[in-house]
Amino acid sequence: MIDLYTASTPNGWKASICLEELGLPYEVNFIDFTKSEQKADAYLDINPNGRIPAIIDRDNDDFAVFESGAILIYLAEKTGQLLPTDAKERSCALQWLMFQMGGIGPM
Repeated sequence: MIDLYTASTPNGWKASICLEELGLPYEVNFIDFTKSEQKADAYLDINPNGRIPAIIDRDNDDFAVFESGAILIYLAEKTGQLLPTDAKERSCALQWLMFQMGGIGPM
């Protein structure tokens, strides 16, 4: 089971879409920015940068992952889906992921 910490923003949707696509069971924990929940000590223990999204993989010793790109890679590797194993194909997929993270995503 994955605990997803997110808000209703494009950045927050990335992890949700990935979890759905992979068919992984997860529970959503909404972070309320109006209450500064992303800066609460309990959340900062999960994600020290105080942003969304973040996940906790309960099936992997409560392993926490933050930053949407890192979450997408972690989930792809966990399931063996979406990310090729061939070095060239994997590099191409990661290049597009990084382009989306640094180019399109912030816009």
